[in-house]
Amino acid sequence: MKIERSRKVIEKRFGGKGHLIADSILTPDEMSGGCRMYSEITLEVGCSLGEHTHTGETETYFILSGKGLYNDNGKEYEVEAGDVLFCDNGESHALENIGETDLKFVALILEK
Repeated sequence: MKIERSRKVIEKRFGGKGHLIADSILTPDEMSGGCRMYSEITLEVGCSLGEHTHTGETETYFILSGKGLYNDNGKEYEVEAGDVLFCDNGESHALENIGETDLKFVALILEK
């Protein structure tokens, strides 16, 4: 079955700069077993996803393209295509596009 993807544009997510574009991979009705979000996220040049803490859940990012600055509980480092980032329950993270092209990644949120 081919799944129709929906798109949301979210301004200043968690106090970040600019906006993010979230393209669903699965809809809420298609997710089960503790999956809360499964989406492809795009941060255009100069945009960021602000720092936020996960409570009762984990979040994994799989970087598809672009270059970013990842904040992992206050420690920052650069990320690029192929990198996998994990934010555990009770931890915080943020991501900023520091490249010259779109930063695209898959985001997966699972209940803990």
